[in-house]
Amino acid sequence: MAHIASIAAALPAPIPQRAMWDDCFRECYRNIAGAERIWNTAGVKTRHAVVDPRIEDLSGWTTAARMTRYLAEVVPLAQQAVTDALRAAAVEPNDVDLLVVVSCTGYATPGLDLLVAHDVGMSSAVQRVCIGHMGCYAALPGLATAADAVVARGLTAVVLCAELTSLHVQPPSREIDQLVSHALFSDAAVAMVVRPSNPGLRLVDIAAQTDASNQNAMTWNITDLGFRMSLSSRVPSMLALVVRPMIENLLRRHGLNVADVAGWAIHPGGPRILDVCATSLDLDDEAMAPSRDTLRDHGNCSSATVVLVLDRLLANRTLTNDDYVVALAFGPGLTLYAALLQLT
Repeated sequence: MAHIASIAAALPAPIPQRAMWDDCFRECYRNIAGAERIWNTAGVKTRHAVVDPRIEDLSGWTTAARMTRYLAEVVPLAQQAVTDALRAAAVEPNDVDLLVVVSCTGYATPGLDLLVAHDVGMSSAVQRVCIGHMGCYAALPGLATAADAVVARGLTAVVLCAELTSLHVQPPSREIDQLVSHALFSDAAVAMVVRPSNPGLRLVDIAAQTDASNQNAMTWNITDLGFRMSLSSRVPSMLALVVRPMIENLLRRHGLNVADVAGWAIHPGGPRILDVCATSLDLDDEAMAPSRDTLRDHGNCSSATVVLVLDRLLANRTLTNDDYVVALAFGPGLTLYAALLQLT
């Protein structure tokens, strides 16, 4: 079996959400009625960013300039997350067989995968896989890719999710979805060590569900001015139709139901999405606390976020051996991914 042996995160400097509004975004969205209310109800109190928009305005930068900045900023964060995860799992860098790198906020070749592998001391024979532009749910297919290699070939793997959404601040506009995106998104790097027969979280199963009829409800497009999010206000209601059936199908394959799950790590795409998940799955405030607290303290860090929630869940809740945990994330497509895990 494949087990998550350790999780580690590296975060840029924190910025108070209120200060971001007062010193930067208030002026950008002064022509939108209710803009301040939308900002204040995003569920975020603190953000992390490699670029502080109060000090440095990237909104007019070309995509090429943003990609150069991505590589300069992301490598140190990624190195720190991977180094800390390896240390926590008592794994030497040259014992890593596979590095899976997940990112939708930057591209370069030679890329983050090669640079991190070299700089942390992995073998020149380490295998590398890059998963790009899948968005907020991509940590879970990344985990699945690593777990398949662990189970099939007995490898030791590292999954790295590194996202710098602050590089993609857009020019001022009257579009609500741009305001919502700027109110939610944040930066982080997280790493997981995945090994066979190791104490930790055993990956039991992975499930996916894509609503192709609503594929344009959430998009992440490459433009000449960075990557641009579009986000329909109908996304929460769309998710409400599919979340519970998807989770029930996943659990049914293993003779389980929703009540058998002891812990939930739900991607905090926003407060309305968390409300929909809580209602659809009949989850109380305690079950939702790791997700809401992660949104409050870190914002939405794209693919890294569900791993941050999982780490918080493990740290803050009293879970015992054999307890089941579900990790659930959403993204462009409209796509849902879920992982069923068991503490061992």
